[in-house]
Amino acid sequence: MIRIEPGSFFFVLNALFLMDKQTENNLTLFSPYKITSAETDMYTRIRSGALINLLIQSAINSADSLGFGFKGLKKQQLFWVLSRLTIEIYEPLKWHQETVVETWPKTVEGLLYTRDFILRDKDKNIIARATSGWLAIDTETHKPKIIDGLQAELFVYLKDKHGINESPEKLPPVHQGDLFPVHTGYFDYDMNRHVTSTRYIDWMMDTFTVGFHAKNFPKRISVNFMKETMPGDSIQIMRHANNETQYAFEGTNLMHKTVAFRGKIDF
Repeated sequence: MIRIEPGSFFFVLNALFLMDKQTENNLTLFSPYKITSAETDMYTRIRSGALINLLIQSAINSADSLGFGFKGLKKQQLFWVLSRLTIEIYEPLKWHQETVVETWPKTVEGLLYTRDFILRDKDKNIIARATSGWLAIDTETHKPKIIDGLQAELFVYLKDKHGINESPEKLPPVHQGDLFPVHTGYFDYDMNRHVTSTRYIDWMMDTFTVGFHAKNFPKRISVNFMKETMPGDSIQIMRHANNETQYAFEGTNLMHKTVAFRGKIDF
């Protein structure tokens, strides 16, 4: 039996608290960024696709630092694919503005590995929050798998720490709306040879006029990536106005007659 001297109970509690905080610090990555002109629109606000890219790059760096990034998964013939994402935006970043993206692995929901984010400005004010779901995809079967050989605690230790206190939104089908054709080009594709995640965000935003963008900036974006878009494929986007400030999207791959993505944007 271990004997605890009077007063030492609080020392033990404090030690456990510090150990928990140390583990949280090890699992949390803080990435500083400065917004460039190439990332902004004509009103010097960060483009939605560029904003999502900050999250994706931070997620990549975090996974690399924890041992389950691109190189770590390649050994198991797996690669990461972003499946779902929801972001709440409180203040648009502007050209030259500095931000810090905080990210951490949160939990596992079936085959979906969730990761959250908090973005702060130089004064440490929270300007955006996000949650995301990722799949580990087999390079041969293109089906999701559970990662082997890593401590499960890495993925669930911070399950009670939230960027957004909900799962990344699963979006319903869109059955009617205005149609917008998209012809994919060379620079839409990433090194996995499918359309990169941020381009879907850009395509949704491109369905609105310049005049609309002058008066509106997204307050919340959700996107579900359903099926990869390959070189030579064409996409038809259906946009439906749920109300005056919310729009739902569905992108159909015209060659394969499959749903490529769904999205929802609140202004």
